[in-house]
Amino acid sequence: MAAELPRHEGLEARIAEIVAPTLEHMGYELVRVQISGKDRPTVQIMADRADGRPFRVEDCEAISHVLGAVLDVADPFSGEWTLEVSSAGIDRPLTRAKDWERFAGHVATVELAVPVEGRRRFKGIVLGADAETARLRLEDGTEARLPRSNIRKAKLVLTDELIAATAADAKRN
Repeated sequence: MAAELPRHEGLEARIAEIVAPTLEHMGYELVRVQISGKDRPTVQIMADRADGRPFRVEDCEAISHVLGAVLDVADPFSGEWTLEVSSAGIDRPLTRAKDWERFAGHVATVELAVPVEGRRRFKGIVLGADAETARLRLEDGTEARLPRSNIRKAKLVLTDELIAATAADAKRN
Protein backbone atom coordinates (compact mmCIF):
# COMPACT_ATOMS: atom_id res chain seq x y z
CA MET A 1 0.00 0.00 0.00
CA ALA A 2 1.37 3.40 -0.96
CA ALA A 3 2.15 5.96 1.72
CA GLU A 4 -0.26 8.82 2.40
CA LEU A 5 0.52 11.76 0.13
CA PRO A 6 0.55 15.24 1.63
CA ARG A 7 -2.35 17.44 0.49
CA HIS A 8 -1.55 19.56 -2.55
CA GLU A 9 -3.59 21.42 -5.16
CA GLY A 10 -3.18 22.19 -8.85
CA LEU A 11 0.26 21.80 -10.38
CA GLU A 12 1.79 20.95 -6.99
CA ALA A 13 -0.63 17.99 -6.72
CA ARG A 14 0.29 16.84 -10.23
CA ILE A 15 4.01 16.99 -9.44
CA ALA A 16 3.45 15.18 -6.12
CA GLU A 17 1.70 12.35 -8.00
CA ILE A 18 4.59 12.20 -10.49
CA VAL A 19 7.45 12.14 -7.96
CA ALA A 20 5.99 10.22 -4.99
CA PRO A 21 6.24 6.71 -6.52
CA THR A 22 9.89 7.29 -7.48
CA LEU A 23 10.71 8.64 -4.03
CA GLU A 24 9.01 5.64 -2.41
CA HIS A 25 10.96 3.25 -4.65
CA MET A 26 14.19 5.02 -3.60
CA GLY A 27 13.35 4.62 0.11
CA TYR A 28 12.06 8.15 0.77
CA GLU A 29 8.72 9.77 1.54
CA LEU A 30 7.35 12.98 0.10
CA VAL A 31 6.72 15.66 2.74
CA ARG A 32 5.83 18.61 0.51
CA VAL A 33 5.96 20.02 -3.01
CA GLN A 34 5.99 23.78 -3.34
CA ILE A 35 6.31 25.84 -6.51
CA SER A 36 7.48 29.44 -6.46
CA GLY A 37 8.13 31.94 -9.23
CA LYS A 38 6.41 32.40 -12.57
CA ASP A 39 8.95 33.14 -15.31
CA ARG A 40 11.32 30.39 -14.20
CA PRO A 41 9.52 28.32 -11.55
CA THR A 42 11.37 26.63 -8.72
CA VAL A 43 10.05 23.22 -7.69
CA GLN A 44 10.87 22.56 -4.05
CA ILE A 45 10.68 18.92 -3.00
CA MET A 46 10.88 18.20 0.72
CA ALA A 47 11.45 14.56 1.67
CA ASP A 48 12.12 12.21 4.59
CA ARG A 49 13.94 8.92 4.67
CA ALA A 50 11.35 6.12 4.95
CA ASP A 51 13.58 4.23 7.40
CA GLY A 52 13.55 7.17 9.84
CA ARG A 53 17.31 7.67 9.68
CA PRO A 54 18.72 11.21 9.50
CA PHE A 55 18.50 12.91 6.11
CA ARG A 56 21.91 13.84 4.66
CA VAL A 57 23.29 15.94 1.82
CA GLU A 58 23.89 12.71 -0.12
CA ASP A 59 20.15 12.01 0.08
CA CYS A 60 19.40 15.42 -1.47
CA GLU A 61 21.89 14.75 -4.26
CA ALA A 62 20.45 11.30 -5.05
CA ILE A 63 16.86 12.56 -5.06
CA SER A 64 17.73 15.62 -7.13
CA HIS A 65 19.49 13.54 -9.78
CA VAL A 66 16.66 11.03 -10.17
CA LEU A 67 13.69 13.42 -9.83
CA GLY A 68 15.29 15.88 -12.25
CA ALA A 69 15.17 13.14 -14.89
CA VAL A 70 11.63 12.07 -13.93
CA LEU A 71 10.35 15.65 -14.18
CA ASP A 72 12.19 16.21 -17.47
CA VAL A 73 10.29 13.26 -18.94
CA ALA A 74 6.94 14.33 -17.43
CA ASP A 75 7.57 17.90 -18.67
CA PRO A 76 5.12 19.76 -16.37
CA PHE A 77 6.48 23.19 -17.40
CA SER A 78 6.58 24.85 -20.79
CA GLY A 79 9.88 26.62 -20.17
CA GLU A 80 12.89 26.44 -17.88
CA TRP A 81 12.52 25.52 -14.24
CA THR A 82 14.72 24.77 -11.23
CA LEU A 83 14.59 21.84 -8.82
CA GLU A 84 15.45 22.17 -5.13
CA VAL A 85 15.48 19.16 -2.80
CA SER A 86 15.66 19.42 0.97
CA SER A 87 14.97 17.60 4.20
CA ALA A 88 11.97 18.56 6.27
CA GLY A 89 14.27 19.99 8.96
CA ILE A 90 13.66 20.25 12.68
CA ASP A 91 10.84 22.82 12.55
CA ARG A 92 9.24 20.87 9.74
CA PRO A 93 5.83 21.22 8.17
CA LEU A 94 3.12 18.81 9.33
CA THR A 95 1.59 17.59 6.07
CA ARG A 96 0.58 13.99 6.74
CA ALA A 97 -1.37 12.33 9.56
CA LYS A 98 1.78 10.36 10.42
CA ASP A 99 3.67 13.65 10.99
CA TRP A 100 0.99 14.74 13.48
CA GLU A 101 1.24 11.38 15.26
CA ARG A 102 5.05 11.29 15.25
CA PHE A 103 5.36 14.77 16.73
CA ALA A 104 2.57 14.52 19.30
CA GLY A 105 3.61 16.42 22.41
CA HIS A 106 5.49 19.15 20.52
CA VAL A 107 4.38 22.72 19.82
CA ALA A 108 3.03 23.61 16.38
CA THR A 109 1.42 26.54 14.61
CA VAL A 110 -1.46 26.10 12.18
CA GLU A 111 -2.92 28.48 9.64
CA LEU A 112 -6.31 27.65 8.15
CA ALA A 113 -7.62 28.58 4.71
CA VAL A 114 -11.10 29.28 6.16
CA PRO A 115 -11.54 30.42 9.79
CA VAL A 116 -12.99 28.01 12.36
CA GLU A 117 -14.95 29.69 15.15
CA GLY A 118 -13.62 33.04 13.96
CA ARG A 119 -9.95 31.99 14.07
CA ARG A 120 -7.52 31.37 11.26
CA ARG A 121 -4.33 30.83 13.31
CA PHE A 122 -3.72 28.36 16.12
CA LYS A 123 -0.75 27.43 18.30
CA GLY A 124 -0.63 24.52 20.69
CA ILE A 125 0.63 21.08 21.59
CA VAL A 126 0.19 18.50 18.85
CA LEU A 127 -2.19 15.74 20.00
CA GLY A 128 -2.27 13.75 16.74
CA ALA A 129 -4.41 13.39 13.64
CA ASP A 130 -6.38 11.02 11.50
CA ALA A 131 -7.24 11.24 7.82
CA GLU A 132 -9.79 14.02 8.43
CA THR A 133 -8.85 15.97 11.58
CA ALA A 134 -5.73 17.35 13.28
CA ARG A 135 -5.83 18.01 17.01
CA LEU A 136 -4.02 20.63 19.12
CA ARG A 137 -4.16 21.40 22.85
CA LEU A 138 -4.35 25.19 23.02
CA GLU A 139 -2.77 27.37 25.72
CA ASP A 140 -6.13 27.66 27.52
CA GLY A 141 -6.26 23.85 27.83
CA THR A 142 -9.00 23.32 25.26
CA GLU A 143 -8.65 20.97 22.32
CA ALA A 144 -8.90 22.35 18.78
CA ARG A 145 -10.08 19.81 16.19
CA LEU A 146 -9.10 21.22 12.81
CA PRO A 147 -10.22 19.78 9.45
CA ARG A 148 -7.01 18.73 7.68
CA SER A 149 -8.52 19.73 4.33
CA ASN A 150 -8.75 23.31 5.67
CA ILE A 151 -5.12 23.53 6.85
CA ARG A 152 -3.19 25.97 4.68
CA LYS A 153 0.04 25.33 6.55
CA ALA A 154 1.12 23.71 9.78
CA LYS A 155 4.61 23.45 11.17
CA LEU A 156 6.49 22.59 14.31
CA VAL A 157 7.84 25.39 16.48
CA LEU A 158 11.54 25.18 17.26
CA THR A 159 11.80 24.51 21.00
CA ASP A 160 14.48 23.06 23.28
CA GLU A 161 12.29 19.96 23.68
CA LEU A 162 12.03 19.45 19.92
CA ILE A 163 15.80 19.87 19.50
CA ALA A 164 16.46 17.34 22.28
CA ALA A 165 13.97 14.84 20.81
CA THR A 166 15.47 15.21 17.34
CA ALA A 167 18.99 14.69 18.71
CA ALA A 168 17.83 11.59 20.60
CA ASP A 169 16.23 10.18 17.41
CA ALA A 170 19.46 10.80 15.48
CA LYS A 171 21.48 8.90 18.10
CA ARG A 172 19.09 5.92 17.93
CA ASN A 173 19.35 5.79 14.14
